[in-house]
Amino acid sequence: MIWHEVKNGIVITLPEQFNMNANLGYLSREQNECMYEIENDSITKVITIGEIRSLVQINVINNKQMLVQFLNESKPIERWKCEEIVKFMDEWFDLNNDLTPFYEMAKADPLLKVPARNFYGLRVIGIPDLFEALCWGVLGQQINLAFAYILKRQFVEKFGDFIEWNGNKYWVFPSYERIAQLTPSDLADIKMTVKKSEYIIGIAKLMASEELSKEKLMKMDFKDAEKSLIKIRGIGPWTANYVLMRCLRFQTAFPIDDVGLINSIKLLQNMNRKPTKDEITELSIPWKNWESYATFYLWRVLY
Repeated sequence: MIWHEVKNGIVITLPEQFNMNANLGYLSREQNECMYEIENDSITKVITIGEIRSLVQINVINNKQMLVQFLNESKPIERWKCEEIVKFMDEWFDLNNDLTPFYEMAKADPLLKVPARNFYGLRVIGIPDLFEALCWGVLGQQINLAFAYILKRQFVEKFGDFIEWNGNKYWVFPSYERIAQLTPSDLADIKMTVKKSEYIIGIAKLMASEELSKEKLMKMDFKDAEKSLIKIRGIGPWTANYVLMRCLRFQTAFPIDDVGLINSIKLLQNMNRKPTKDEITELSIPWKNWESYATFYLWRVLY
């Protein structure tokens, strides 16, 4: 990852297969997103590295360079802290991944060839924080996306912190340490089920006790990481693969039962019924080692 410091900021050299408009199209799909704001193609977000919180504004110049400007005098002084910010941007936008094999495969794939052309330069947008990724997976279970965003905003605004700048609040996702101290009744104001409250608190307690961590999961192979996640109460195959895909960056992660994936295939295949799991398995054979990217591009067809 090539980068250098500038006054009040960092400049990161972007890979050739990167298009900011394609990524902004994904990031701006829901008006109720609370973890960042987008205005005039600029993203404003709090990046949390341990105890350090930096409010940044992200702009891309000609799809060649990403300028990360620190607002509110929040630029770290030490170089290692800047390196952690660069690492976060890499994990968020999957910048170190060479997508050439994916695009070569997609050219010949009847489902992927059009999305790959239309959304060229789109990366699998990550959720680098494991607790946030797991919470988002649980919150999104068995409800529509718009309602999931409402729940996330309620959760973040009740239990998260924020940095205020120019009259706006920029939110920090609640820490697992804080949520581990709660009971389901503390989450009663949030319009989620009691079960989901129990699941999220349970996950927080596992992380607080260090039984569960991103570092431990990253040392495992895909199957072992998937099994470890599915053992957790409230985490089934769909949530596990969603987290493996968007947080742990396993490219073979494949939420095959995902409603969005099913609806996208139905649309692209012009079907009058939902495709079966066996049919999706057959269609996905050419996607081997790129299942997560195939899923992400097929999701993008729907909005």
